[in-house]
Amino acid sequence: MKWFNFVLPFLFSVCTFSMHCQIPIPTINDEVKFSDHKWIPFYKFKKSKHSTFFQGNKRKKNYFEGWYFKMVGQDGKSIISVIPGISLSTNGDQKHAFIQIIDGMTGETSYHTFPIDEFYFSQSEFAVRIGQNYFSKEKLILNIDNGKHHISGEVHMSNTTDYSARNLFKRKIMGWYGRLSFLECYHGVVSLTHQLKGSLSVNGREQSFKDGKGYVEKDWGSSMPRAWIWLQSNNFDNPNTSFMISIADVPFINNSFSGFLGFLYYNDEVYRFGTYRRTKVNLEIVDSNNIMISIKNPKETIEIEATRNQTGTLKAPQQGNMDRRIQESIDAHVNIKLYDKKGNLIFSDSSSIAGLELVGDIHSLTSVNK
Repeated sequence: MKWFNFVLPFLFSVCTFSMHCQIPIPTINDEVKFSDHKWIPFYKFKKSKHSTFFQGNKRKKNYFEGWYFKMVGQDGKSIISVIPGISLSTNGDQKHAFIQIIDGMTGETSYHTFPIDEFYFSQSEFAVRIGQNYFSKEKLILNIDNGKHHISGEVHMSNTTDYSARNLFKRKIMGWYGRLSFLECYHGVVSLTHQLKGSLSVNGREQSFKDGKGYVEKDWGSSMPRAWIWLQSNNFDNPNTSFMISIADVPFINNSFSGFLGFLYYNDEVYRFGTYRRTKVNLEIVDSNNIMISIKNPKETIEIEATRNQTGTLKAPQQGNMDRRIQESIDAHVNIKLYDKKGNLIFSDSSSIAGLELVGDIHSLTSVNK
């Protein structure tokens, strides 16, 4: 039994409890440290073609960038959104990386900061490391233990439906608007939908994502809009369905307008819509928690009804600083119907696992109807 006397203390020294075990993270290909990197050959060209890549490599102040990973377990009892990113204040004197988490079942949120010199990114693909936490298209690894919160685990992503790959000549969801250099916020979609495998331990509670579904998007710029509506779900009865729409106040020169963008992925086809296309949107705000949206182009009409339920408080950027507070529900209910140009119903589905944000004076967004 001498081996037992040796092994047992060793195991306890490595990991006293499973939630405190640190999961090894993979090596990032062509890894770059954000805080002290120099010029990167050809990176400007690479990131212009792939919005999933880290975009802020040359920024020193008044900037944010974050990726939104939504993960839902097969039984719907585990719903977690994880948002890794960086924040550079207005004058650049405050800089940090962060990981923000919202539990869709409880509405509980947490915000974890890291020194900016612990933020690394790949110069050849979408892969980011924040301390001992890792994020990419293929997997997500968390190792957070600050005394108050213990969050660890590994979730793998497979069968990714890549928005860029499905739109060879229209890689970016913002269309030509994404080429404008003066916008305060830019948006990208990493994965329309994908399968999950793995689990997270959140303060001792095991959250399983085996055979679950995930979704990934991102934002970057100086500030989130003054007002916006964001609605997303890929947990419908039809397993190969995904939907997202964003309607926001867009500053333009000395004025602003209500712009929109989004997609409906159904039957292996992506129905795209946005301000830059021949699409009309009608927004009806029923009350503070209920909205109705009609999207119409020459070929299709999409009708949406959404209801916000339990919410959690998240931090959002304003002039690079993460000091704005918003409410997000990731257990909202949504109904969607798709009609062809003759008015024939070709798709109808609903979900009670939808993300919904109603931020700022959303009544000002009804100008999108004009």
